[in-house]
Amino acid sequence: MNIVVFGAGGRAGRAAVGEARRRGHRVTAVVRDPARHRDPVDAPMVAGDVTDAADVARAAAGHDAAVSAAVDLNAPPRDFFTAASRALVTGLAQAGVRRLVVVGLASILPGASGAPLMDEPGYPNAYRSFSLGHAAGLAELRACDLDWAYVAPAGDFDQGGARTGGYRLAEHGDAASRISYPDFAIALLDEVEDPRHHRSAASIREAITS
Repeated sequence: MNIVVFGAGGRAGRAAVGEARRRGHRVTAVVRDPARHRDPVDAPMVAGDVTDAADVARAAAGHDAAVSAAVDLNAPPRDFFTAASRALVTGLAQAGVRRLVVVGLASILPGASGAPLMDEPGYPNAYRSFSLGHAAGLAELRACDLDWAYVAPAGDFDQGGARTGGYRLAEHGDAASRISYPDFAIALLDEVEDPRHHRSAASIREAITS
């Protein structure tokens, strides 16, 4: 497949690029400023703003699927994730790319109680604004016509975790759960390659991994 990865300079994006290349796919790595990324990425790197529909369309042209791992910690989370989702929906449609897999956040998906994990007792509130920004971006996806998936760790990333080669689907979020970036990338690419992969164990367009 030809896969375009937005936010390819971050940890999740780099892992997605690496897993896609490991499987033999052709990858275009999109970052805001290639000159700022000195560490090599195993794919051609191009400049693009994920919040700009024209940039999205230009980068995605000729691809079969897109992955978005983009984040901008210097922008208000609601503004960034809303703008990114809108630009992805518009730009990918213009490029004729139907499949989109987005790196998500467990805090906005259901916890054991059925409520969003961030609303369960004891869940830390330090990053609540970031979670609400993710939720706003997800709301935009829920209203679009793309064939999309929102895939999140069940809890959080194991920052230094190694690739074990596997993962499992979780029925709900678990703040204590951890998954390495390389293992999470396996879940992302499984979803890119086969949209039916998560359907039996999760809701139609959302899945959490651990």
